Amino acid sequence: MSKVDKFFKISERGSNVSTEIRAGIVTFITMAYILPVNSGMLASTGLDQGAVFMATALAAALGTILMGLWAGLPLAQAPGMGLNAFFTYTVVFSMGFTPQFALAAVLTEGVIFIILSLTGVRGKLLKALPKQLRIAISAGIGLFIVFIGLQNAGIIVGGATLVEVSGSLRSPAVALAVIGIAITAVLWLRKVKGALLLGILATWILGLIAQAVGWYQVNIDAGVYSLLPGGIVRAPPSLAPTLGLCFKGFEEAFATPASIGQFLLITVTFLYVDIFDTLGTFAGVMIKAKLADDDGNFPGVNAGFASDAIATTAGAILGTSTTTTFVESAAGVEEGGRTGLTAVVVAVLFLLAIPFYPIISAIPGFATAPALIMVGLMMCETLKDFDWGDPVYLIAGVITMMFMVLGYSISAGIAWGVIFYLIAKVAKGEGKTIHPVTWVIGILLFIKTFVM
Repeated sequence: MSKVDKFFKISERGSNVSTEIRAGIVTFITMAYILPVNSGMLASTGLDQGAVFMATALAAALGTILMGLWAGLPLAQAPGMGLNAFFTYTVVFSMGFTPQFALAAVLTEGVIFIILSLTGVRGKLLKALPKQLRIAISAGIGLFIVFIGLQNAGIIVGGATLVEVSGSLRSPAVALAVIGIAITAVLWLRKVKGALLLGILATWILGLIAQAVGWYQVNIDAGVYSLLPGGIVRAPPSLAPTLGLCFKGFEEAFATPASIGQFLLITVTFLYVDIFDTLGTFAGVMIKAKLADDDGNFPGVNAGFASDAIATTAGAILGTSTTTTFVESAAGVEEGGRTGLTAVVVAVLFLLAIPFYPIISAIPGFATAPALIMVGLMMCETLKDFDWGDPVYLIAGVITMMFMVLGYSISAGIAWGVIFYLIAKVAKGEGKTIHPVTWVIGILLFIKTFVM
């Protein structure tokens, strides 16, 4: 047994080095979109886009390398979608605060997270969720991933009914995504190793051919970009414009009693969304990886949560929004990733992406969409163990899954699911069997959902 195998417990978890490396590549490709998306979104607040890009890549690399080397888990991290939207559109645009004010709130949240993680509180919160609810969370995340994949493919679009099926294969991107889904599904059903990665590459290559023959036509104004890399490498942008900017935000936060109150509210909101998004992702992906037992325990749980918290704190100092564990980690798990080596590969690729960003950014959303859709479908496999005959879990589980997808939020699904779990349990006369910590979670979620 090699030192690498022994350190990461690769053989012990039924994997091998090549599988772990391949899983890391798949995970990175499915989440690399966060580099241009996050930097572009935060740049709209007035932050330097190049600096935010660097902060995004470095925070992702730091958090993920900690997850791999310290926690030993195949989970990747990066600034989270949803949290960056709250940062940009609510805190800065709607409430009128500066981006450094928002960064100060993210830093404060991260410090609180570190304390909660190292004391084991976050792990206890995860175990307080009933097994059947954790199964529903895993499947709900799967459906959420499918929904994201269908959106990235252009198959599901906004419409008069909020969302609707595009239905137009005349769009080259949609047609290529459908072909990619078929290719990926066939490869997976035929048990071809690296099916997800091969599906991504095959779809991208078909897109390049379509662009070369003139079927896929670039139209930047319509959001249709070239599939060809805009170069090979480029010099990394400076981190100076955002490095340490969060500390200036505390002056604004504590300027008046009103600003202090708003600062605390924003920090608590960041804390709430991050903690329950992360809890849901950990629960769902660990079940899929078969690393969690019936009580929700899995190796490296406290170190994993602490890695997430440290990455959030460091990311705020570097100049980016809350860093969290990405649900796209499920893509690597489905590819066979079971150890921290998968995470280490992702971290290295985030660092390599800094100079090689032109190549990484050329992989379109419709090429990664098939992998996301297949991963989401596979995560629904956990429903075979779901207790459909118990009305308590039927109500709580279905609500959990539906709110994750329709509410576009893992944390919203958990909140509504837990609340209705408590209601259903009490209505059935089983209130005394509810874990005390579950009651505390439910009450806090009720206050956050309906009062704050």
